[in-house]
Amino acid sequence: MAGELQRARQAFQKRQQKNTQRNPGARLHGLDKNQSQSQDVLVLEETKKNKKKSETTKDFPKSWLVKALFKTFYVILLKSFLLKLVYDVLMFLNPQLLKLLISFANDRDIYLWTGYLYSIFFFAVALIQSVCLQYYFKLCFMLGMKVRTTIMASVYKKVKNMKYKDNRLKIMNEVLSGIKILKYFAWEPSFQNQVHDLRKKELRNLLTFGQLQSVMIFLLYLTPVLVSVITFSVYVLVDSNNILDAEKAFTSITLFNILRFPMSMLPMIVSAMLQASVSVERLEKYLGGDDLDTSAIRHDCSFDKAVQFSEASFTWDHDLEVTIQDVNLDIMPGQLVAVVGTVGSGKSSLMSAMLGEMENVHGHITVKGTVAYVPQQSWIQNGTIKDNILFGSELDEKKYQQVLEACALLPDLEVLPGGDLAEIGEKGINLSGGQKHRISLARATYQNSDIYILDDPLSAVDAHVGKHIFNKVLGPNGLLKGKTRLLVTHSIHFLPQVDEIVVLGNGTILEKGSYSTLLAKKGLFAKNLKTFIKQTGPKDEATVNEDSEEDDYGLMPSVEEIPEDVASLSMKRENSFHRTFSRSSRSSSRRLKSLKDLKTRNVNILKEEEEPVKGQKLIKKEFIQTGKVKFSIYLKYLQAIGWCSIFFIIFGFVLYSVSFIGSNLWLSAWTRDSKTFNSTNYPASQRDLRVGVYGALGLAQGIFVLIANLWSVYGSVHAANILHKQLLNNILRVPMSFFDTTPIGRIVNRFAGDISTVDDTLPTSLRSWVLCFLGITSTLVMICLATPVFVVVIIPLGIIYVSVQIFYVATSRQLRRLDSVTRSPIYSHFSETVSGLSVIRAFEHQERFLKHNEMATDTNQKCVFSWITSNRWLAVRLELIGNLIVFFSSLMMVIYRDTLSGDTVGFVLSNALSITQTLNWLVRMTSEIETNIVAVERINEYINVENEAPWVTDKRPPEGWPSKGEIRFSNYQVRYRPELDLVLKGITCDIKSTEKIGVVGRTGAGKSSLTNSLFRILEAAGGQITIDGVDIASIGLHDLREKLTIIPQDPILFSGSLRMNLDPFNNYSDEEIWKALELAHLKSFVDGLQAGLSYEVTEGGDNLSIGQRQLLCLARALLQKSKILIMDEATAAVDLETDHLIQTTIQTEFSHCTTITIAHRLHTIMDSDKVMVLDNGKIVEYGSPEELLKNTGPFYFMAQEAGIENTNCTAF
Repeated sequence: MAGELQRARQAFQKRQQKNTQRNPGARLHGLDKNQSQSQDVLVLEETKKNKKKSETTKDFPKSWLVKALFKTFYVILLKSFLLKLVYDVLMFLNPQLLKLLISFANDRDIYLWTGYLYSIFFFAVALIQSVCLQYYFKLCFMLGMKVRTTIMASVYKKVKNMKYKDNRLKIMNEVLSGIKILKYFAWEPSFQNQVHDLRKKELRNLLTFGQLQSVMIFLLYLTPVLVSVITFSVYVLVDSNNILDAEKAFTSITLFNILRFPMSMLPMIVSAMLQASVSVERLEKYLGGDDLDTSAIRHDCSFDKAVQFSEASFTWDHDLEVTIQDVNLDIMPGQLVAVVGTVGSGKSSLMSAMLGEMENVHGHITVKGTVAYVPQQSWIQNGTIKDNILFGSELDEKKYQQVLEACALLPDLEVLPGGDLAEIGEKGINLSGGQKHRISLARATYQNSDIYILDDPLSAVDAHVGKHIFNKVLGPNGLLKGKTRLLVTHSIHFLPQVDEIVVLGNGTILEKGSYSTLLAKKGLFAKNLKTFIKQTGPKDEATVNEDSEEDDYGLMPSVEEIPEDVASLSMKRENSFHRTFSRSSRSSSRRLKSLKDLKTRNVNILKEEEEPVKGQKLIKKEFIQTGKVKFSIYLKYLQAIGWCSIFFIIFGFVLYSVSFIGSNLWLSAWTRDSKTFNSTNYPASQRDLRVGVYGALGLAQGIFVLIANLWSVYGSVHAANILHKQLLNNILRVPMSFFDTTPIGRIVNRFAGDISTVDDTLPTSLRSWVLCFLGITSTLVMICLATPVFVVVIIPLGIIYVSVQIFYVATSRQLRRLDSVTRSPIYSHFSETVSGLSVIRAFEHQERFLKHNEMATDTNQKCVFSWITSNRWLAVRLELIGNLIVFFSSLMMVIYRDTLSGDTVGFVLSNALSITQTLNWLVRMTSEIETNIVAVERINEYINVENEAPWVTDKRPPEGWPSKGEIRFSNYQVRYRPELDLVLKGITCDIKSTEKIGVVGRTGAGKSSLTNSLFRILEAAGGQITIDGVDIASIGLHDLREKLTIIPQDPILFSGSLRMNLDPFNNYSDEEIWKALELAHLKSFVDGLQAGLSYEVTEGGDNLSIGQRQLLCLARALLQKSKILIMDEATAAVDLETDHLIQTTIQTEFSHCTTITIAHRLHTIMDSDKVMVLDNGKIVEYGSPEELLKNTGPFYFMAQEAGIENTNCTAF
């Protein structure tokens, strides 16, 4: 397969040289198995799209995947082909044997032993058929499994992020990722409607497809019936001498019945082929796409410099402009180099270029030795803290403890339940931004590498922690001294201690040299430093002096930058966020949320007798149901379809069965005519009656199937709609703690996999089951009508059949559950890998991750293999029972030959022959329904998750509330989850109208819990909060949340227009929105965009820089104009210039509001009216900054650490 890939790729490269024009449209769509729409509907849409797209050229190697798979597995294919051939040939023996048996029954002169011989032949042929068929199935399933593994391994090896995802899931993903924002702003209804609208379109497609399918099934059911009607009619009408006798009729019927199965499979095969072709095309496009070209990064162990950039120019994509231009830079071994520049100057891109994550335009980079990398957006795996730091290396206890201490993680480990064995959720969901960064830094520090690339590791940590980390890890006396370190930073006060400073602007190097050289040069760097010092206060020495901690974010604005328009510059390049991904997976890590439930690893490191600490396990293990699915679940589904519909569906299918039995009995009577009349005196009227009634009964069969099928399509779409509605409505109303303990992938899986099952698979299985059940019943009824003695045989066979079925279904159901649970880790590992690609590649851990992926796949394969084998076990036993029915019925025919006529023999045996396949199918369907109803069970589980308080209650707050904005906490206590300790332990304070309050405290002191309590994201465990005299616990959540405004810590945006992100309910006019943008210093930026307010924001706001996103959140707050504003470290991701602008805007625009600011950087709150110092969930100090600086309390020491001595020292 590798060879084939190689050839295909060469062919592709040749073609690419011809077509130098790249086609941006040929980006990859990833098709995942659990597409929530009917796959067939997708295929229909895909074909429509392809027609539109046919003008654009698609450029990738085509049709090599099937060839490659064929070459790999042709032996299995050949074997299975031969087995199927034998089976099919033997199928045509049955009608011949039947013919012989009928003539035996009609002719009393034939010896009895010939009859017995025929019966044995019947049985023998059936047995050989069974063995061939089952062996063939086993080979096919095994082949399917191997192909799946091969493709999964290849795709993982080539991990790039697949772009295609159905819109509804994309929105669901975003809604779940940004659920906190939706709750803060009370925006759930807007997004609920968006999802409902998409779902409506989806269901409309589903309905159309179902109707088409029903018509196809109708035609296919009619075909065998019409064939027999036409054949018999033509036969008797062509020549009056032709009289239909049992031999001819039933032999023909058996032959026509052979047609039935392939015909009914035809629509399934057509849709499967369409799906496969779409999937193959996508896989070929993906696997045949370019790999990341790292040839421009040269590794040379004997080189004299650590890193050398030679005329290096790099871009994120050949379609985009160059991001790094003609950089020449030498870095000597052991140097500490700081890279500085404004937002959007290309600092992160420079790092990414070194790591080989960008596309080379010209020039090259030479690197000597191994590399460790700390990305700007820290990447944390789901596992323990220890696993994250060791990152696959051996544990060296002494070194490990040193790293923990140096990265300031020891205090965090004391707070976290379970210390370094505490489990971290998906993407580090249960850690603060600072903790994630420090773990990411610890991971790099623990690896013994030669070169350390550190992309702004100090931005998310408090000032004193930043100082600690610089001294203990990065600085001249840190753990990494003697190593080559490239440090992207905004923190001016560390610059005097670095060996060289590189100033970047617009992707080129503007200046470089040591701190003193650059100051002496009086160039750009010195100029910007001066303005900064002027702003920061008179004590210029303090700023430069290493002991004083000024602002944690001093960032040099470049000369040409105009403060009013900080934002538009950064739009010029793909934002720094892009850096985290390889060229073609440039989309946020959120993009490929695991598509199946994420199962989390158990922390088995704990010794058996040690119980995990309370709260150490964050993610609850996914609940695997065992045993039979409860009957109430079936009832729930049937109820969703509607009892009236169910009655008519079953009634339709029963009428179909009745007409089927009727037509068989009629045919039997018709063949009896050949005994009554001979060819000369057969009356025409009798002949026409026989033909007419037989035809009418045949037509009736088709019509009843059509009616029942159409009705069931409507019923199942109705059920799918109801279940999705209930699921969505409930998920949007569950408390935040649910999202903290449930991986998003697991919730998305309910909306993807499980809803998809309810959409397509379950209705089909139910329909097939009803048809099979009625088919078998009618066959047995007919056999018993003809030969009542047959009941004696049916009863013992029935008992065996039912016991086999019960035994099998239980096993199969559990194996399927295991399959889906073992598949989860594959998906979660895959999505984790995608989001951490640059880190994995930088540390060169690709092999370890491939191994892990292979192990997870193997575990899943074990379950799949067991399931396949159990299927074959069942089929062999069932076919045996079917074969015995044929054998015994033929035996009865021989034994009772004297009392039976040929027509009865033909009638009984032609039906008995058709029963084997149906029996097999019935059990398969029973098991399918059992398996698929689990989807309803899982959806139901989330429909019944407990809700938070109602959005609106009978008690509405007074009109215009809150008019003053007075907040009072009375002995307020709160905890995150019932099993955890209190995080706020009796807070009591009064905040007066329009007061400005700053809240400070170390990580984990309870600062964010305070905002969460105001919004009732967390409900009180004791005490109360009143706003303007109204107890917030007494009103509806939306009434409360709509009246508060927050500028959150993580600036989360949703895909959609800029306008939608600011005002999803269209409550404001365009003028108001432009005004808000102007005040947020984004007006000129948005003006400069072609689409203006309609500019499409991509998922997670990826096409805006983090600073711009933060400013949009400010604009959101400015629009809401509420009386109370809460800012949660709102300026963490912007440079100093922008920070200053934001502070000014807030002071003027929100002067009439009560403002609560949660700050990491003290200078942002030095002009507050009061400062609240939190520690361990209690208020330890509360008063004006001046008062607090006079007492030597916690605030005084914090201020001292940050180099602030009086309130106007850092006031802007």
